[in-house]
Amino acid sequence: MPNLFDLKGKVALVTGGSRGLGRAIALGLADHGADLIIVSRNADNCDAVAREVEARGRRALALPAHMGRWEEIDPVVERAYARFGRVDILVNNAGMSPAAPSSVETSEKLVDAVLSLNFKGPFRMSALIGTRMVEAGGGCIINIGSVGAVRPTPEIIPYAGAKAALNAMTIAHAQEFAPHVRVNAVLPGSFRTDVAQHWSADKEAGTPAVLRRFGEPDEIVTTIIYLASDHSRFTTGALIRVDGGRP
Repeated sequence: MPNLFDLKGKVALVTGGSRGLGRAIALGLADHGADLIIVSRNADNCDAVAREVEARGRRALALPAHMGRWEEIDPVVERAYARFGRVDILVNNAGMSPAAPSSVETSEKLVDAVLSLNFKGPFRMSALIGTRMVEAGGGCIINIGSVGAVRPTPEIIPYAGAKAALNAMTIAHAQEFAPHVRVNAVLPGSFRTDVAQHWSADKEAGTPAVLRRFGEPDEIVTTIIYLASDHSRFTTGALIRVDGGRP
């Protein structure tokens, strides 16, 4: 039986790929054979992850850019295709999830920033790369959403709204780019990444997840590998929760 999880010969682009879940996803894809394009705002962090990818015997390209700014997205796509000539796997992971004390205290500037990074950026990246994937005859787009999109709470309304829009985009792009390009979304719950260092010590004890703990970064990688591989060739337009069973 062929190894359907083998990604050798594939090129993957991961936004927000220099830290947290993005870094884990990038390295997981590299471990399964993919070459990587790492995109995030911090050039040094991008370079560091690119070196980790190369240490695994894969090719890597570090592209520092802000995914909330459309004028920086087009050049990223051009440089990615100039280097590799293709993108087979796009992971829209870059995002931000600031909490606000109340709706009335939430500024327009914050709402605009959250929408730009969590929705507008992925929309533009998917539009550009998805169209090229269609022309090339295949590809796969994986959007990293949030369980907050389907389980919103008052302190994350702009973030939850942006991720809900990402869910809608996932379903619509699955239709637009079909039949040869698949588009799916993963909706994580709370994961123990570097961001978790800033959470209160009792946050995990109070998690509503039925597994009663936070996820570890590698526990999302298996879902990504499934969606990026031929094992999921009949899966598109899906919203997959990886949240420890949030009720």
